[in-house]
Amino acid sequence: MTRTLRAGLIGLGAMGRHHARVLAGLDGVDLVAIADPEGDAHARGQGVEVVPDVPTLLERGLDYAVVACPTGLHVEVGLALAEAGVGALVEKPLADSLEGARLLVEAFESRGLVAGVGHIERYNPALQNLRARLEAGELGEVYQVQTRRQGPFPHRIADVGVVKDLATHDIDLTAWVTGQEYVTVSAQTFHKSGRPHEDMVAVTGKLSGGPIVNHLVNWLSPFKERFTMVTGTRGSFVADTLTADLTFHANGAVETDWEAIRAFRGVAEGDSTRFAITKREPLQVEHENFRDAVLAGELGAGVVSLRHGMRTVEVADAVLRSAATGTTVEVDAGRPEDLPS
Repeated sequence: MTRTLRAGLIGLGAMGRHHARVLAGLDGVDLVAIADPEGDAHARGQGVEVVPDVPTLLERGLDYAVVACPTGLHVEVGLALAEAGVGALVEKPLADSLEGARLLVEAFESRGLVAGVGHIERYNPALQNLRARLEAGELGEVYQVQTRRQGPFPHRIADVGVVKDLATHDIDLTAWVTGQEYVTVSAQTFHKSGRPHEDMVAVTGKLSGGPIVNHLVNWLSPFKERFTMVTGTRGSFVADTLTADLTFHANGAVETDWEAIRAFRGVAEGDSTRFAITKREPLQVEHENFRDAVLAGELGAGVVSLRHGMRTVEVADAVLRSAATGTTVEVDAGRPEDLPS
């Protein structure tokens, strides 16, 4: 009989409460305790014991823990878990700096512990279906990836800006769905909300296989949007990750005898297809994959590795460096084991 894993949770904030909900009902897992110095005044902990700090949580005896505290605390908390021999699923971004991300990679890898990063968009049904279709060659050559991720300012975020908090979603999903790496980025940022961190960014970049990328990300829009479009030889895929819908807009082949138009060898509008996709909650799927990895003692393809999380932080740092210097920044290609799979 498969043993029941003992899990802990660190942080009961906006994301932590969702982790608590999923963990409390996850087959094969017992959520034994939650660490949050503010307790559980809003009753988000599913009736589970809430302790004040990580050392007290570790006393409960854990197989793994989910790190959902503020990004600035990820390194401190992650290192404490690694030192205790406890695996970890760390919310994205892995760390608020590339140096911190490297410390976490070394700490967990050197001890042979199972650890991953919660890049939840990889579990969105629309993007999973899109990636499978790109791998099958349904789009032909990929020319461009465009994303828009915008909405009102979230008061829960105080220690990082929109690049580390939101744009890391788009950086990771773009590299993942295309199977390619960023090689250059050029960015502009705005600071309009009175905080020290940026709240709007526009990014242009290039991937290792040639496609160009565009990311528009902000906390200054009165509506919420999560849009990804991949354009290639045969048309465009459009994914809405709020509704988990995927639509394909095909290039048409319309004949014309109008010479002036026939001379333009562009594309025409073709058929549009919205695919029927099985839609499961991405966070549930993420947790199931990580649970299985802990049971197996190895990550497997269903978990975002710390190295992948580190690579995303590296690209995000390059975006901020570009915005600060007004230059196009080359992104280090990294070692083969750092690249998305």
